[in-house]
Amino acid sequence: MSESRLRTLRDHIRWAVSRFHAEGLFFGHGYDNAWDEARALVLGAVHLPWDTADRYLDCALEDDERYELGVLLHKRIQERVPTAYLLGEAWFCGLPFVVDERVLVPRSPIGELIDARFEPWLPAAPARILDLCTGSGCIGIACAYAFPEAEVALGDLSYDALEVAWQNIERHGLEDRVYTVQGDGFAGLPGQRFDLIVSNPPYVDAEDFADMPAEYQHEPALGLACGDDGLDLVRRMLAEAADHLTEQGILIVEVGNSQVHVEALYPEVDFTWLDFERGGHGVFLLAAAQCREHQALFRSRLLP
Repeated sequence: MSESRLRTLRDHIRWAVSRFHAEGLFFGHGYDNAWDEARALVLGAVHLPWDTADRYLDCALEDDERYELGVLLHKRIQERVPTAYLLGEAWFCGLPFVVDERVLVPRSPIGELIDARFEPWLPAAPARILDLCTGSGCIGIACAYAFPEAEVALGDLSYDALEVAWQNIERHGLEDRVYTVQGDGFAGLPGQRFDLIVSNPPYVDAEDFADMPAEYQHEPALGLACGDDGLDLVRRMLAEAADHLTEQGILIVEVGNSQVHVEALYPEVDFTWLDFERGGHGVFLLAAAQCREHQALFRSRLLP
């Protein structure tokens, strides 16, 4: 990059957009186009918010700012590092979260459900919520904002992920009612029941995982892939969910493209597949009664 001619924020955004297109970058970690991601990266690099007024875009950068920005742009273009990792921050449900390569970049369509307080699916405000496979904690923490009286557990197998989740609990000042639990699936939660269990588990099948763009290689494989059909963990979650839901509780799980595998594996189950106005697919809902009704079936389909 020729730094001598790139002086203003606008210059750098324009240059970045051009290079992003020329290099064929993939946009799937919080932004869906080159302009939005370039704006976020350039402004974030100088600690300005994404929605900074356009009149500031003609401000010139200092030499040290241009150098640091050049380093970040090189990593985004040449190494395909997602912008969220470069900035150490991502946004979800209008809230900022600490992120790094120990956790996935927040992007779940479940955020739309949280914004709507899970209406009309929840019969009442939940007293206890579980965010299983929490990663950065973004889903559970956003739920804590949506339901300010609720206790929220953030569960994950990865100690590294839970360290990031705890940073976000502290960042949002929620230590009094949000906590982390380490364990494989429900293993760390014996005897505990919740009014709402929500999960964005690893669900990418082997074929999709092999074809993922280079940007995804910076994310922890533990948070993405989960067996040939992507359902190794989902199978266990379904088999055990009835034991962890209250009488009127609900289970919401994102499985993305592996929806086809879920439907093929459990044709007897009437999953509610949720629709999203802002994009997204492959999120199912089951009521506690359905989890109890089909528990024997779910257990019969566990891998040997």
